[in-house]
Amino acid sequence: MGLSGKLRDRPAQGNGAGAAAANSFVGAPARKRTEGGESSRRLKAQVHNRLFETIDVSKLDSLDPSTLSSKVTATITEILNEEGHLLTEADRTRLVEEIKNELLGLGPLEPLLRDDAITDILVNGARQVYVERKGKLELADAQFQDDHHLMLIIDRIVSRVGRRVDEASPMVDARLPDGSRINAIIPPLALDGPALSIRRFGQRRYDIAGLVEKGTLTWEMVEFLLAVVRARLNILVCGGTGSGKTTMLNCLSAFVPENERIVTIEDSAELSLQQPHVVRLETRPPNLEGKGEVTQRDLVRNCLRMRPDRIIVGEVRGAEVFDMLQAMSTGHDGSIATIHANSARECLGRLEMMMLLSGFTIPQRAMRQQIASAVNMIVHVTRLSDGTRRVMKISEVTGMEGEMIMMQDLFEFTRTDTGPNGEVIGNFAATGIRSAYSRMLETAGFKPDKRLVRAGVAAS
Repeated sequence: MGLSGKLRDRPAQGNGAGAAAANSFVGAPARKRTEGGESSRRLKAQVHNRLFETIDVSKLDSLDPSTLSSKVTATITEILNEEGHLLTEADRTRLVEEIKNELLGLGPLEPLLRDDAITDILVNGARQVYVERKGKLELADAQFQDDHHLMLIIDRIVSRVGRRVDEASPMVDARLPDGSRINAIIPPLALDGPALSIRRFGQRRYDIAGLVEKGTLTWEMVEFLLAVVRARLNILVCGGTGSGKTTMLNCLSAFVPENERIVTIEDSAELSLQQPHVVRLETRPPNLEGKGEVTQRDLVRNCLRMRPDRIIVGEVRGAEVFDMLQAMSTGHDGSIATIHANSARECLGRLEMMMLLSGFTIPQRAMRQQIASAVNMIVHVTRLSDGTRRVMKISEVTGMEGEMIMMQDLFEFTRTDTGPNGEVIGNFAATGIRSAYSRMLETAGFKPDKRLVRAGVAAS
């Protein structure tokens, strides 16, 4: 069985969402008004007051969900009987669920977080929540009671990871227990109320077989990338926001042999590696006095003393580019990182720009020589107009010629048509160019034969 055949037989990895931490009750979410909205809010407030007469708030975290559910149900029944209200079984169930979300979870966001089809949740103030499904934005049927309600939810999120958000520090990055990435920005910087962005990592974590199934790339490209990782070539994954860079990085990291020591460096931890020997490092923001900050460059420098076989950087975005490139070219080969760029060629320009903005004076030719000696492969991923993600190109850096870094494309996706519903139709194809690293790839198990010169594989 070939390398890609073995991959086809691997099941997709799953990762359940973590339980939300407890905090005080923050009031009922004001959803789009349905019948009995006001009375429903009053009933929730009454249930809240009764519950806290019988439940120790400090022990909500350890309280069994079934016990909490039974207490909420019993309290609702008691209040309904006292006041003569009538509720259908569906309304009663919904009321219990909403109160549990407020007590233990993230209020009106909880149903959205349980929907695995949602990849982004965008809260633009208390009254407007958008979600992304299949690459398209749509307005969600979820609202907060007011800005104070939204602020309490944001505080609950960031406090879990030891961070804070207030007027002195109005921007914050955090993460949920399931690894979903959070960004919050509040007044006075956000003029229309607090804004919350959640980049979700659902229960199903896509592996490489899942990406092939979705048409992101082909098995021929997978087998090539597997050999690239096994041959310890340095890889950059580039693309725009939401293009799937981190997902691709996760999938490539799965090809690293289990007997190698991996050190990951991230601004906000979101990688999910399956190997047993992984050390995860995360940056730290400054404290209230403006001290104690730990940057990605600090972590890259430190990890060089940790005897890593592979260094994986979640996203290169600043001065750490110097240390990362030096590590890649001086013994820590096989490293992988992501970078924001709209093409493989632009990726190299972004590396140069970050080196210049770091405040160091280095001749341009020296910078380009450093990049050319460190980076071997570039995987360009993008999100197309129909919301699908594609590996647009797999390119390699072949060295310097004069003042220019030389590159050549090995695989590419070509758009050929647009379907009746706006779907993008195209095909993947090998360019027919022989890789400059052919001997290393063949040693790692890749046998090109005629695959690099045959016709493309259709995708739509």
